[in-house]
Amino acid sequence: MRALVTGVAGQLGHDVVNELLRRGEEVIGSDLAATYSGVQDGTAVTTCRYVPLDITDRAAVERVMREVKPDVLIHCAAWTAVDAAEDADKRELVQKINGLGTEYLAAACREIDAKMMYISTDYVFSGQGTAPWEPDCRDFDPQNVYGMTKLYGEEAVRQQLSKYFIVRIAWVFGVNGNNFIKTMLRVGATHPELRVVNDQIGTPTYTLDLAVLLADMVETEKYGTYHATNEGGYISWYEFAKAIFEEAGMDTKVTPVTTAEYGQSKAMRPFNSRLEKKKLREQGFTPLPDWRDALHRYVKLLREEA
Repeated sequence: MRALVTGVAGQLGHDVVNELLRRGEEVIGSDLAATYSGVQDGTAVTTCRYVPLDITDRAAVERVMREVKPDVLIHCAAWTAVDAAEDADKRELVQKINGLGTEYLAAACREIDAKMMYISTDYVFSGQGTAPWEPDCRDFDPQNVYGMTKLYGEEAVRQQLSKYFIVRIAWVFGVNGNNFIKTMLRVGATHPELRVVNDQIGTPTYTLDLAVLLADMVETEKYGTYHATNEGGYISWYEFAKAIFEEAGMDTKVTPVTTAEYGQSKAMRPFNSRLEKKKLREQGFTPLPDWRDALHRYVKLLREEA
């Protein structure tokens, strides 16, 4: 199988490349940078063929897809700075990356008859209520620019392709990038007490675990929309922060506050990020491990690389 992976410089793209190479697949990575130094974990460095690509350039997308001719495109590239996406001078760029870029890639996949996997988010929903969001729910109501542009990408994939996987994830953390865990460990090292919201509920997603599932998926023709986060139940950011400091052996105090008490960020955040994942089992896929186990492995890895 020949796979083209976008966004290889990001958290998820990094782990997807590693997982596919581990399986002996032919991997071509892409990102904005002119060159690629490979995937580095500790002292080990693995490389793959690399093509620089600006996904907002339709002609470039068409050229690269025709030249590479992948069997599957795993589209990890995205604008993920949720608050910055709200800035007036950034909105057009965010739409180009998350919306139009995905549309161009989907059209190119249709032209060469390639499978496409699009990584999406719980932000396509309203974030209200307490019931877990079902994968095939079409009650979309994104509350910020990031969610709107990711939904645009979803619809572009659905409208143009039949051979697609849309995988929604939430609360992502991985080695190759910034995330909530790294922020907590960094800030907790210099602050004896932190205030963390306890009324936003979801489940974390470890990109190392997710990459295994995504690789399993693209080896099949079980197309459709899925939700994928780690197992272990739904928690608040407050509960997650407490678990992070416990795992790290830090005595940082975590005080629970409401979103209103914490103060509204530029972008509205979902209160309900619960994603229903039973479809994974129904389709024969192995769910991701418990988030506590993922957190343990991740913190241990961070220590080893420090």
